[in-house]
Amino acid sequence: MATKLKIRIYGDPCLRKKSSLVKDVGPAERQLIASLLETMYEYKGVGLAAPQVGINEQIFVADVGAGPLVFINPKIIRKKGSVVLEEGCLSIPGVTVGVKRPSVISVRYLNEENRTLERECTELLARVIQHETDHLNGKLIVDYLSLAQKRKFKKQLKEIEAKK
Repeated sequence: MATKLKIRIYGDPCLRKKSSLVKDVGPAERQLIASLLETMYEYKGVGLAAPQVGINEQIFVADVGAGPLVFINPKIIRKKGSVVLEEGCLSIPGVTVGVKRPSVISVRYLNEENRTLERECTELLARVIQHETDHLNGKLIVDYLSLAQKRKFKKQLKEIEAKK
C-alpha cells in the first residue's frame, strides 16, 4: 500500500548527496515507487525523486500528463538543442528559476519490471527527466543561478531552510 511521504526541504543534507545505484528492483523498490507517485500527485508535482523524500537511491517518478513513468538508474546518453524555461521544485517551495537545459534528450534506465529501456524525450518530459536526474546527483535548480541571482534569492532560501 502506498503512503504519502514527507518531502525534504532545501537545506536538508539528503538533497545534496549523490544517490546509490539500485541493484535489483524488488518489493521494497516497488513500494517506494508507489509512495513516490502518491506523494507526487498529492503535492501536484510532475516529478519526484527518491532523495526528495530522504532516500538516496537512483529512482524517480514523473507524470507530464500521459500517465506515470518510473526511472531507475537513469543515464542521459544524448542531448541536443537548448532552451531556458522556468522551473520550480517541491523541495524549494515558492521559488522558480530559469534553467538552461537541452531540449531533446535520450535516456537509458530501468523500469519497475527491471527491464532496461531507452527513450528519446522532448519538451516537458525532457526537462523533468533532467531536473529529477539532477536530484539523484545532489544538484538543485538554485545551483543554476548566477551570483547576482543567488543574491536575489538569498533571503528567501534562508527562510525556506529555516522552516525545514
